[in-house]
Amino acid sequence: MSMLDWNAYRGQVVAGVGEIAKLSPDTVKGYATLGGAGAKTGHLGAKTRELIALAVAISLRCDGCITVHAAAAKKLGVTKEELAEALGVATSINAGAALVFSTRTLDAFDVA
Repeated sequence: MSMLDWNAYRGQVVAGVGEIAKLSPDTVKGYATLGGAGAKTGHLGAKTRELIALAVAISLRCDGCITVHAAAAKKLGVTKEELAEALGVATSINAGAALVFSTRTLDAFDVA
């Protein structure tokens, strides 16, 4: 997607969440509470939390999460190099999970 496409999509996501907030305010309030809970402890900085959010977002394949958290990370001064490192960790964990589930598949095949 081009930069304009991501910006338009982020606007659509935010507007969509706003619509859900009107229809089910407690759902969105609960989501916001979860999202803000980590910030209250102060153990991790905002940049680190955004990098974690982006690593999880690629693991979950959530374009909405990617566009919102990429913008937040950029505002916080996350560099492309920091982002690439976080995404590399997420990629390796995803590969590791695939490897572990491959062993489970072999086990299931053996007992079938």
